[in-house]
Amino acid sequence: MSLLSAEKRLQLAQKLRQRGLAADHLEPAASPPPSRRERPRLSFAQSRLWVLDRLEPGNPFYNISAAAELDGPLEVATLARAFAEIARRHETLRTTFAAGSGGSPDTPPVQIIHPAAPVPLPEIDLAALPEARRDAETRRLAIAEGSTPFDLARGPVLRLRLLRVAADEHALLLTLHHIASDGWSNGVLVAEIAALYDAFAHGRPSPLPELPVQYADYAVWQRATFQGEQMEEALAWWAGRLAGAPVLELPTDRPRPAVQESGGALVALTISEGAGLEALAREEGATLFMAVTAVFLALLSRLAGQEDLTVGLPVANRHHREVEGLIGFFVNTLVLRTDLSGDPPLRELLGRVREGTLAALAHGQVPFSRVVEATRPERSLSHTPLF
Repeated sequence: MSLLSAEKRLQLAQKLRQRGLAADHLEPAASPPPSRRERPRLSFAQSRLWVLDRLEPGNPFYNISAAAELDGPLEVATLARAFAEIARRHETLRTTFAAGSGGSPDTPPVQIIHPAAPVPLPEIDLAALPEARRDAETRRLAIAEGSTPFDLARGPVLRLRLLRVAADEHALLLTLHHIASDGWSNGVLVAEIAALYDAFAHGRPSPLPELPVQYADYAVWQRATFQGEQMEEALAWWAGRLAGAPVLELPTDRPRPAVQESGGALVALTISEGAGLEALAREEGATLFMAVTAVFLALLSRLAGQEDLTVGLPVANRHHREVEGLIGFFVNTLVLRTDLSGDPPLRELLGRVREGTLAALAHGQVPFSRVVEATRPERSLSHTPLF
């Protein structure tokens, strides 16, 4: 929703209220307070990852890794200076995590923000290797780097490695823990690296304005805001919406494992009637995302033989302009529950998905972990809760 302009957010808020749905989160709100008196607690999303990390230490499942090809002459010292400036700007990249007072496991974990310091940029020279071996070694190092777990208590939560594959050709391996970043943050990081490297390489100072708030400020604000009557009403809505929601049971060629595993693959699908689907969405006052979701739900319903389906939707969850330029773990997960009974035609199903999506977005700032606590689904290690 943060991709919408302020005007579009107000228009959407008006439409939601016309349908009796809450929409306060879409209107301008006060920014998170920048003051801190003690070590800040983790945000709700961070707390969930911290608990998962303690339950299964050494699991690299929440690593975010990327490999960037850098063609042309490279000033390594300038690149290192750019990353150091980014770490100075974004406290979350120099934060570690620990149990609260006295280190007791029963106290809420806190963020420990460390002073700004250079970010290590170790180099490995592969240029002397034969091309085939060089390519294989680059792939091996990239996989190994992305699979190496983080120690959230010791840090860092950002790792870099620079591979020199030819005189003017490098590969930058970058790995972050999800507790400090998300998909939106990756775009912020790339944009800032490009801006800073260009400025420093030409002898100019940083062109980036100072950040108005930090992620820890957001975490403090979130903890202070989402409590009391407002939170209870939102949680009651989710509890009612998801009461008795079944688990998707697809006719797979093997039984679901007793403990969910992180292995898998990406499957790319091409929709041949994309233009027609987009036109249908416009006619129904929906988005292309809603239309694609309706088609996907129809497929799942046919394969599983189920008429009551839930799917998880990641959302950016950046409702304040002040946090749009931050690197941090803001993303939230919404649960979309859809009734497919009566074998509805696609146009009718799209209407159901549209209303369900708008209702979920209207309550979208409620942290997923709190929704799980409120709905108390039957817990199983074989699948994620609620979908």
